[in-house]
Amino acid sequence: MKFSELWLRSYVNPSMDSAALSHLLTMAGLEVEVMEPVAADFTGVVVGHVVSVAPHPDADRLRVCQVNVGADAPLQIVCGAPNVCADAKVLCATVGAKLPEFEIKKAKLRGVESMGMLCSARELGMADEADGLWLLPADAPIGMNVREYLRLNDNLFTLKLTPNRSDCLSVTGIAREVAALTASAWQLPTFDTVPASAVDVPEIVVTAKDASPRYCAQVIAGINPNAVTPDWMVERLSRSGVRAISPVVDVTNYVLLELGQPLHAFDLDKLNGGINVRMALPDEKLTLLNDQVVQLDQDMLVIADQNGAQALAGIMGGAATAVGDTTTSVLLESAFFQPDIIAGRARRLNLTTDAAHRFERGVDYAQTNYALARATQLIVAICGGEASAVTEVLGDLPKRAAISLRPERAVKVLGVSLTHEQVGDLLQRAQFDYVAEGNIYRVTPPSYRFDLTIEVDLIEELARLYGYENIPATTPVAALSMLPDTELSRPVDNLRHVLVGRDYQEVITYGFVDAVWEADLAPELTPVTLKNPIASHMSVMRSTLMGGLLDVLQTNLNRRQTRVRIMEVGHCYLAQDGGYAQPLRIAGLAYGDVMPEQWSVAAQCVDFYDVKADVVAMCIPQMVRFEAAQHPALHPGQSAAIWLGDVQLGWLGALHPALVQKFGLSSTPVLFELAVEPLLATKVPEHGEISRLPSVRRDLAVIVEQNLSAQSLLDAMLSAKIPSVIDIALFDLYRGKGIDSDKKSLAFRVLMQDNQKTLTDQEVDAVMAQLMSLLQQKFNAQLRS
Repeated sequence: MKFSELWLRSYVNPSMDSAALSHLLTMAGLEVEVMEPVAADFTGVVVGHVVSVAPHPDADRLRVCQVNVGADAPLQIVCGAPNVCADAKVLCATVGAKLPEFEIKKAKLRGVESMGMLCSARELGMADEADGLWLLPADAPIGMNVREYLRLNDNLFTLKLTPNRSDCLSVTGIAREVAALTASAWQLPTFDTVPASAVDVPEIVVTAKDASPRYCAQVIAGINPNAVTPDWMVERLSRSGVRAISPVVDVTNYVLLELGQPLHAFDLDKLNGGINVRMALPDEKLTLLNDQVVQLDQDMLVIADQNGAQALAGIMGGAATAVGDTTTSVLLESAFFQPDIIAGRARRLNLTTDAAHRFERGVDYAQTNYALARATQLIVAICGGEASAVTEVLGDLPKRAAISLRPERAVKVLGVSLTHEQVGDLLQRAQFDYVAEGNIYRVTPPSYRFDLTIEVDLIEELARLYGYENIPATTPVAALSMLPDTELSRPVDNLRHVLVGRDYQEVITYGFVDAVWEADLAPELTPVTLKNPIASHMSVMRSTLMGGLLDVLQTNLNRRQTRVRIMEVGHCYLAQDGGYAQPLRIAGLAYGDVMPEQWSVAAQCVDFYDVKADVVAMCIPQMVRFEAAQHPALHPGQSAAIWLGDVQLGWLGALHPALVQKFGLSSTPVLFELAVEPLLATKVPEHGEISRLPSVRRDLAVIVEQNLSAQSLLDAMLSAKIPSVIDIALFDLYRGKGIDSDKKSLAFRVLMQDNQKTLTDQEVDAVMAQLMSLLQQKFNAQLRS
């Protein structure tokens, strides 16, 4: 919201300077993002009257001017502007004037003395380029200081408003807020209502009364199409960032800025029949004022005549009934549209309008008629014409239920000793209607405050009006006690620390992702679709962390990072019957070389087993197992499901070749994704005696079927729980010469130890025979000679 300080002070004028006013608004929650002067700092520039213009004796492009600045005699000034002429009112910088870039001194131009300078907007720092002098109206007072005449001692405020403060999207709304904060008097613009004339009004029908509970219209006939918008209005509009177009359009824009009520003017002669406020019909189209042709959805509200939709209600008018240079009669519309019926529709059509910005946040439904009367008065004053009586169609307006406010509760929340009288005074300053019932105030929110619904909202208002800076900073007092810390679980940070220690870097990616990612990486799941996404490529909630990691990988590769190891802990979002699930997961990605480039280690690209070692290290002390399985996003021959007991934790594998090509990667990354919650459970450490006796190692090499997994053999041997066996691990896999093509050789390291005695060869042989017998019975394994 951008506005002129002088405009604001015409409604409320507290006794504080501009800086203090800016600080006051910011501390009240209306952040002043920018405060800038209307014009650069300059002095000594006055209104001049060019008495005469004569050619320069030695320069064809220069003129010698006699300029009256209200002094005893005219000043002789040499000027080269093409539009200088006799009897013109101009900006004249006298000798000694200080302009933004230089100071005016006596000078001679081609031998002719010059006692000043005639200025354009560029010399005053108010424009980057200028074609000639800034010519003033004929009634400009000669000799008057230009800063005073053009009201340049003004500042432009730009507020960064939060979405809940739609009541401050107008100058009068901000004035009302300043009056409440400073206990100053303020007033709405006063004007005489235009009397109604016998002007015919088209029939007004509101079919969608729930969407438009108040619709007002008024006809203004016989307006002058050649009328000109007055300078004071053009000035206020331009200082608010709005370009003047034509008087009728300028008035609607002016009232929008002044009162916060969007209006729309139809060219009455272009309307066919009466007005119907209804929902859009199937396959209905509309050409908007910006010449954009839009396909309307059936949940969009339109203003229609017999020819069809003529305006998109609360967003933008249609080109077919737009006001033009030949318009002599207009139908002026002022309405209250429910915020829910406007919200999101403009964004859906890639539109951004001031009207939609206000309607979707809520406008003051009690001010609809007042804004229409204000606009009618301005149009008639500027363009002439006659106004009809107002046609109003009413439905069920929003009900503002009273909110119970307990002063004692406010004191407890704010930490300030407010009396009942102080609370009542603050509510009066905010213009809230209330009734005191014992120790409770029943406060009815005003029609322009859609953000006040519960008690804490009113407590926040008390804090703002009292002043956040006046609330003392007190040290909180609380009891400190040791919280229980069980050894049966570990924090998520433990997982993070393990991966960071193994050279991973943590990243944080968006929960909103591209629907294409979900189709590629989790085609078996239906993603949660957003109704109002912040961007087209962030239209669904993620059901896997892989998409974000691949996006980060691409970003790093685009910046010439050839080795990437990243991890993320975050929630995924899954649709379920009756609701949604938000499982916490941990995922990682490794790409490029195993080790950073160095002279002592040969370059080797990261593979499945490198990342498997990282996953195992992260899961310790939990014992996980890996089973070959296929995942749609992973390489069919290089992927595995990760299990913890009977629970599948997640997946590990190289990215699918098709996705490697789709993402434009030069080599294949390896990814994993695990559920976090099962990994957080752990066991209490148990004391065990450290044997003084040496362990015994024996190797067991067996030949088994090609399709048997090594894990199944390991599980079988470990499940036997032979007392002297302390560890069994796979250390070799062989296929080739000496082994049948449908067979493979697996070699296991078996460690045995007894805490009480040294194992004999007979005991060791017996254990190995027991293991071999087990493998023969379960897997038809043969001892490899």
